[in-house]
Amino acid sequence: MPASHTPRDQRYVGPGTGKAGLRGRVAAARAAVPDAERAAAGRLIRDHVLEMPQVAAAGTVAAYYSIGTEPDTHGLIFALWKRGSYVVLPVLLPDGDLDWASYEGPDSLAPGPRGLLQPVEPVRGTDTVARADIVLVPALAVDAAGNRLGRGGGSYDRALARVGGQVPTIALLYDGELLDHVPAEPHDHTVRAVVRPSHGLTWCGISGSAARLSLAVTHREC
Repeated sequence: MPASHTPRDQRYVGPGTGKAGLRGRVAAARAAVPDAERAAAGRLIRDHVLEMPQVAAAGTVAAYYSIGTEPDTHGLIFALWKRGSYVVLPVLLPDGDLDWASYEGPDSLAPGPRGLLQPVEPVRGTDTVARADIVLVPALAVDAAGNRLGRGGGSYDRALARVGGQVPTIALLYDGELLDHVPAEPHDHTVRAVVRPSHGLTWCGISGSAARLSLAVTHREC
């Protein structure tokens, strides 16, 4: 199925569809996902991302270490590192901005603020994300235009503002989280694609034909 015709789940659409209400509904739905299903979703997302030619060719990948009910990225990050990608992970600063440090295997992480696991390697500056070839982004939901619903702290909007226009910025979602509409504000920054377990890669904000010319869409069923 072409990316431009991928069906979107409407379960989150209803009264009170502002950011706070939508965050609550997505968070509740994620909490209801069984652990086994969550683990399977993470493995499928890992495989989809690893199959992307742009990811295979990337020298530096800016990623994030999932926590809680987020789609699991631990296996993906380990696989990227093992095959030779230079992986950088965020380090949350006191003002909410993101610095970045290299991932050097599972033992290179330590507990950080807000339940995060962060690299213990020296930080390399907030502009490190601007030098990444691929940027993997957490999100609660994304719409067809690439508008992204985050957790409300603004950290990734600040990071995405530093990323060049040709760099793939990719949100990792569960299957029901590509929506017709996500509320957006002037300071919000869009993502250019999403990866979901059963649908693979879907480009946002461009036509399906242009997306297919950029990269073939992967399809896989759970």
